[in-house]
Amino acid sequence: MTAFGKLIRTTAFRLTLVYLFLFALFAASLLGYFAWNTRRLITEQITTTVNAEFAELNDLYSRRGLRGLVNAIENRAMRPGANLYLVTTPTGQAVAGNVAALGNGIMATTGWSETLYHRLDEQRKAPHRALVRVDELSSGFRLLIGRDLEERRRIFSIVAKAAQWSMLIVVVLGLAGGVFVARRVLRRIDAMTGTTRRIMEGDLSGRLPVGRSGDELDRLADNLNAMLERIETLMTGLKEVSDNIAHDLKTPLTRLRNRAEEALAASGNEADYRAALERTIEESDGLIRTFNALLMIARAESGQVRGNMDNFDAAEVANGIHELYEPLAEDNGMTLRVVTQPAPLHGNRELISQALANLVENAIKYGRPASPVQPPGPEMASDAKLGEILIEARRDGDTVLLSVTDHGPGIPEADRKHAIERFVRLEASRTQPGSGLGLSLASAVATLHRGELRLSDAEPGLRATLAIPALSGEGLVEQI
Repeated sequence: MTAFGKLIRTTAFRLTLVYLFLFALFAASLLGYFAWNTRRLITEQITTTVNAEFAELNDLYSRRGLRGLVNAIENRAMRPGANLYLVTTPTGQAVAGNVAALGNGIMATTGWSETLYHRLDEQRKAPHRALVRVDELSSGFRLLIGRDLEERRRIFSIVAKAAQWSMLIVVVLGLAGGVFVARRVLRRIDAMTGTTRRIMEGDLSGRLPVGRSGDELDRLADNLNAMLERIETLMTGLKEVSDNIAHDLKTPLTRLRNRAEEALAASGNEADYRAALERTIEESDGLIRTFNALLMIARAESGQVRGNMDNFDAAEVANGIHELYEPLAEDNGMTLRVVTQPAPLHGNRELISQALANLVENAIKYGRPASPVQPPGPEMASDAKLGEILIEARRDGDTVLLSVTDHGPGIPEADRKHAIERFVRLEASRTQPGSGLGLSLASAVATLHRGELRLSDAEPGLRATLAIPALSGEGLVEQI
């Protein structure tokens, strides 16, 4: 398609044509109304003038008779101007006036009419048009008084010519404006099209150009760029997840295969086979937990669980997690403590409980103090605090904070954003069990509830906080 073909097919150009047609129609109607009123005004002025002359001449005829009327007509007919006068006998013979010829039947009827005529001094020229009035006098004679319509024709011609030029100028300027607007819009659309083609070819980093005008195209580009940003993030996450799944799940699957092969190759007894099966089941349970975590993250990110939300107290969730994990913390030589206050929430209780449980598990795994506990002494209380994990549930304004604080090595600030990605384990040796999905699930759950996961320094240690919008006052009343 040619550039001109693309131009005239744009919506902007078509809208310009529609607006141009409507404006031209309005302008033509306005000029036509002006011309019609001008014509009507001139006709009214002519009739008013002729009626006044008729009244004057009738009065003269009644006082001086036919001779006085003929003398007055002769005098007025000699004056220059556009007025017409004619007096005829009852048989139609001209007696006085400046009219040489009229249209057929004009003098036979009385009243107003438009007719072609010749003046006495212009018989060889083309006929003119006039508006005339014919009345019958008391003696049977007829009197015609009229006025030439050349003035009305000239004014109407001027208006018509002005209308033609005006319409021509409107059309030319309208088309020029339409081409300018269409080219400007087409240039921006072509730039957007080029970007979308690059994106379709695989370059997800492309973004639509945004101007400074803040018009509807800029707003559309902003929204599309936000969507592209989200798509790029999801695609990058999907690639990373695929790579991490292939990397992290390859080892346990290889162990499963090797142990099964070892059990088949070894000529052991029933106890050996049972032990091999138990290890296989343990590895399988770990894989199932990993896939369950991935499934839960996917459900949270897609919003599929929004329909299972209700009102509950986050303090109850914190107390339940404390009761569940307190024995595990003691087995790992740590103390689990909980501090709560009423914190009403509207959300998915199961997901929030799982997210908080993941934070507690991470604290138990990685929250041991960096230095061993010293013998009883003045610093015993401080060392005891270092081995403590604190679960808190409280309300801070319009936000409910569910936090888990440990006093281990913590996470460097530069690594905190990276730590919430899937399958990321900052422990390079990977001696601790786990899949690197705990913080990812907690972050996804917080995002599902329009909140966020905050990682901060506990000096020493790490404070992981789920910040979620609190339940509104009406919802709190319903819950109570």
